[in-house]
Amino acid sequence: MNAIFLPKIHFGVFMYTESEVLDFVQEEDVKFIRLAFFDVHGNQRNISIMASQLDRAFNDGISFDASAVGFEDASKSDLFLHPDPSTLSILPWRPSTGKVVRMFCNIKNADGTPYKGCCRTLLQNAIKKAKDECNISINIGAEVEFYLFKLDQEGNPTKIPFDNGSYMDLAPVDKGENIRREICFTMEQMGITPEASHHEEGPGQNEIDFRYSDPLTAADNTATFKWIVRTKAASNGLYADFSPKPIQNQAGSGMHINFSLSDSSKLKNALAGILAHIAEITYYLNPTENSYKRLGEQKAPKFICWGQENRSTLIRIPATKEDKRLEIRSSDPECNPYQAFTLLIYAAIEGIKNDMQPPAPIETNLFKASNAVGLTALPDTLDAARDIAENSSFIKGILG
Repeated sequence: MNAIFLPKIHFGVFMYTESEVLDFVQEEDVKFIRLAFFDVHGNQRNISIMASQLDRAFNDGISFDASAVGFEDASKSDLFLHPDPSTLSILPWRPSTGKVVRMFCNIKNADGTPYKGCCRTLLQNAIKKAKDECNISINIGAEVEFYLFKLDQEGNPTKIPFDNGSYMDLAPVDKGENIRREICFTMEQMGITPEASHHEEGPGQNEIDFRYSDPLTAADNTATFKWIVRTKAASNGLYADFSPKPIQNQAGSGMHINFSLSDSSKLKNALAGILAHIAEITYYLNPTENSYKRLGEQKAPKFICWGQENRSTLIRIPATKEDKRLEIRSSDPECNPYQAFTLLIYAAIEGIKNDMQPPAPIETNLFKASNAVGLTALPDTLDAARDIAENSSFIKGILG
């Protein structure tokens, strides 16, 4: 068997080297390479290059107009995409003849130094800092919810749900079963391990959970997952909506972040650090006006607190036979996962290094409580969250 089919495996995912990618492209009739990156708002962008340009991409990078995506102004607009070979994945919905592959990229300056606004590089730095200064490795798993809506006669999205199912309903009430099946198969083809899928509480609302991994892989997988969902929804004549509150008076869509450490004895310290900075981080976990229509409504958290197994708190420690983990419940699918994970890691590092201790856990059901005496609420508007973030030395020290 050719060496290209024996790459290093990390969390069950093939990890290719540059030479293996070059061999693979030649041997597997790959014609197009999508170079994916993220703009300042966390939107995935890409440029497609021909296979003949791949060696140049690895050596010199592929230039793009940074001013067009908000990174720089026109006076200094040339930045370069450098593909990460370990993220190679075939796009299984594209033709098998003249295959199309995708790799995520780090953004660099013309001299090859990392660009200050590259969110993948920022996350890689956070992972290294946790290892160097706290001697810990971190695993992250995202639980992403989304709605499926019908299209109108002109192919435009509506707010008409694909079905009227509710939490963990069965077919035929749950009409999303076959689409979730397609999504899961496609995830496996692209190196992501789905673990569970089900209908969520809202009409047309779904959730698919995939296996945890190191933070960089988790962010890459989250971005890939959303792309797969949108692609498979479109191929079935539907629209996948990841907005936090697409329908008034119905369940909002969250992106719960499961956060665990290689040394679980430090988990409470990490928890304390995250709670101390969560108000500052909220602007990045909940980055749209629509985000604040979800918080405090239909089982979305409102107050800065934590609990053991308590789903009404912002952070909970679920009951599990495996290693303990934090479940951060305020974040939503519109966030940039690279920025979100970066900021949570830095907050956890601060908690560990300073031996911070969290307040007492909340045992009451805050969804039914008439008041929450002594608890601080999350920012309730995007403007309020932005003001807190802009005045935060913690945020400035990380993101600049």
